[in-house]
Amino acid sequence: MQNFTLDTFCQISGIGAASGLIFNYDKLFIISDNSTFLYQYELLDQKLTKIKLLENSQDNILKKNKPDFESITLKDNKLYLFGSGSTSKREKRLSYNRETKEIKEKSLEKIYQKLKTTTAISDEELNIEGAFYSNQKWFFFQRGNGSESKNGVFTVDAQKNATFISIRLPKIDTIEATFTDAILVEDKIYFLAAAENTTSTYDDGEILGSIIGQLNITTMEVNFTQIISTKHKFEGLTLYKKTQDKIEFLLCEDNDTQVLETIIYKLTLNTNH
Repeated sequence: MQNFTLDTFCQISGIGAASGLIFNYDKLFIISDNSTFLYQYELLDQKLTKIKLLENSQDNILKKNKPDFESITLKDNKLYLFGSGSTSKREKRLSYNRETKEIKEKSLEKIYQKLKTTTAISDEELNIEGAFYSNQKWFFFQRGNGSESKNGVFTVDAQKNATFISIRLPKIDTIEATFTDAILVEDKIYFLAAAENTTSTYDDGEILGSIIGQLNITTMEVNFTQIISTKHKFEGLTLYKKTQDKIEFLLCEDNDTQVLETIIYKLTLNTNH
């Protein structure tokens, strides 16, 4: 049992279905799985800026057409956004250079096909919900909420060699939690996982709650898990502050609606035990 608190941090109008976020120097960079904008929110001025990622960027895209950006990570002053891979239209990676404002698009079709081949997962079961880069490898967090229940972590090295480690997580009610995001803090992986009553990576189901947890980056063993809500589906995780006795994260929630309102939450874990 982890000693934690969960509080409302701020509310932002103009963003819906938030699926990932990065906190960096009093700014929040937020993505939405319904949108092709990158949202920049100035915490001090409470100002929201929408950055067009594609020529015809929209806030609410039809489900069958959306690129489904579920993962965002910061590497070398660039923000990388990854599509989930759950349909052929969701196999894009976009990068945004914070200094030059340059946006680049890359197809992930080949690498996602390699991930599917590595673990013998079907096309519709791939569902990448978190990603980060460390020690010359990309780490991709597969949400195993489909019928095959393949929840785990892919790693891809510089030579494009891929491996997969299956990870089982606790149940909330009767449904097993599956990854919704993950970040690296020093040498530890912190992750979010949600329980949703569905066996589809495409269709939403009843939300049963979310957990926070920690993985050993070398062995991928689960160090701890803690239920933090029985009603929210938290999909985005970023480090806010870390001291000797506590660590604070900011979380965003995908409420599975088209309403352009987002609440950012602050989760505090005590670490002095």
